[in-house]
Amino acid sequence: MCLKEGRLLSLMVHIVNRKALLVVIPLALLLAAGCSGDPRERANEAIEEANDSIQEHNELFEQARNTYEEAREAIEAGDDPAAESGRIAEARTTLGEARDSLEEAREPLEEVQELEVEDPVREYAAALSEAMEAQVSAENREMEFYELLEEDPALEESREQAGEILSEVDEGYDEAETAYGRAQEIADSNPEVMSPETPAQ
Repeated sequence: MCLKEGRLLSLMVHIVNRKALLVVIPLALLLAAGCSGDPRERANEAIEEANDSIQEHNELFEQARNTYEEAREAIEAGDDPAAESGRIAEARTTLGEARDSLEEAREPLEEVQELEVEDPVREYAAALSEAMEAQVSAENREMEFYELLEEDPALEESREQAGEILSEVDEGYDEAETAYGRAQEIADSNPEVMSPETPAQ
């Protein structure tokens, strides 16, 4: 394999090796049950809505990464990179659907921040929303990397640009992971208003 192909594969492997935030946070941490119709009950419903969208995101994100991995393995086996552009396009499309689901998850969490519930609950929702915003941004940049591969499968003209995009992808996922950690700390520190259920997988 020539040096150029080796460099291409090292960039492609970078995405696969990057930690995928499939489980954005154990969002089974629900508020303790409140009376029907009160703000706490609505907050519970909103978090459940977010859970549904996040589950959809996780499934689509994993599907996108698997499709991308199949393309990478084919190129690694010696196939023409240009022949895998369709599979890379499919990964980009699926990742876009995953990103849209994550954006949908932010909407109910923003509603929680406006409800008259305990401060830790609003802080928890705000931290999650911040994390999701960072992850959506990172996924947007990852999609740009896929698009770059579609247009220039061997990265003959855009290798430097690809490296810059991947650095920004890393930064975005790191930022998201930090924010998810803050949300988890808030939940763990306030068991009187949040209670664990079955962890997300």
